[in-house]
Amino acid sequence: MLAGGVKLFQTANNEKKVEILAVGQEVVLGDMTVSVRAIIQGDQETIATVQMMGVDGADAREGWRLLTGATVLQPAKQTSQGGVSCGTVSVDIPVQCDVVFAPTTGRITVAYLRSGLQRQWSK
Repeated sequence: MLAGGVKLFQTANNEKKVEILAVGQEVVLGDMTVSVRAIIQGDQETIATVQMMGVDGADAREGWRLLTGATVLQPAKQTSQGGVSCGTVSVDIPVQCDVVFAPTTGRITVAYLRSGLQRQWSK
């Protein structure tokens, strides 16, 4: 019982530092090279313009999330009327598109998850 309490205490005090990347900063997660090029918060939607390459045929919208307060948002089904819809990724040619989320206010963070890794961008 005491050992379990000590382990719980160690886990509770184990702070993980999360690196927030600047918009435009490129990173490699597993087999994908990604970056967030712009973040636009509007009345109708929040748009993250992203750039990716690395896996032929991968869904460019898959893995993106929007963090706002204590809420995690998935991409919306539709694309922005004036934006570039996300199709599939190429292994050697960067693909840039708009990942659309529900409208948000305040400070937000765009996250990408792949191969058990996560990176985050904020403006």
